[in-house]
Amino acid sequence: MNITLAQSEAIADAALKKGRELGLAPLTVAILDSGGHLTLLKREDHSSLLRPDIATGKAWGALGMGFGGRELARRAEKAPAFFTALNAMSGGRMVPVAGGALIRDASGQILGAIGISGDTSDKDELALVAGVRSQGLVADTGDPLPP
Repeated sequence: MNITLAQSEAIADAALKKGRELGLAPLTVAILDSGGHLTLLKREDHSSLLRPDIATGKAWGALGMGFGGRELARRAEKAPAFFTALNAMSGGRMVPVAGGALIRDASGQILGAIGISGDTSDKDELALVAGVRSQGLVADTGDPLPP
């Protein structure tokens, strides 16, 4: 099962709205389907040059390894040589930090992944979670989320 374009658009719009409510720096949102194909890339005005690549890398890393950005960051810290190798194997596409998450349905099925970049990774994640939840889906960030 894959995330749809309509779901991706609604998630991105809700995430960007949350970013504006929180006064975050301009954000870029990347959403991949469960096969790793880009479904949507949305960049706010004045979002800097590398933000699309960073957002996509956050989503790609979560999807490729099967867990959210926070868990990726913990594992990268514990095994830097392994993650250096993974990043080389992936052509530099992995960004193992907060702000990347798997998108799951209520039963836990992976529908895709999302990455957001623009502000600090922790703040990017706040917008990400709000966007995913707006569609009744679960943002698997690699940490338990509050209700």
